[in-house]
Amino acid sequence: MKRAVKPEMMTRVAATQATVDRFKARPFRYGSNDCARMVAFHLKRLGLKVSLAKAGSYRSALGATRALRRLGHDSLADALDTLGLTRIPPAAAMVGDIVELPGEAPFGALTVAVGNGRVLGFHQDLAGADILQPREYLAAWRVI
Repeated sequence: MKRAVKPEMMTRVAATQATVDRFKARPFRYGSNDCARMVAFHLKRLGLKVSLAKAGSYRSALGATRALRRLGHDSLADALDTLGLTRIPPAAAMVGDIVELPGEAPFGALTVAVGNGRVLGFHQDLAGADILQPREYLAAWRVI
């Protein structure tokens, strides 16, 4: 019997929900609950190979900067570009795509699109990751 192939949108929604379930309300912590770890988790759910092992562990902004440099990147946006994801206009982002918002240099703030212009991400005024309605978008990447 032939297995049914999941339509792309169902895969996107399932991966996005798994990411929301894993990270929503979790407090920001460098190296365990940050935007890089959240996006890596999400991309893995969508079948992409993402390895943060070479970056090593980190527990501070300085450590995260060093980890990013160990991977050979100047920013998280550069890291996404090297994964082969296609940049798209942020307004074209759909459920499961990655959206960059303004954030601390050199990181920016990576988020996961959840629909209707909203994203799952961390914000300095919130105790943990949550669904946000951004006022400004910097970039976006199509996943799948």
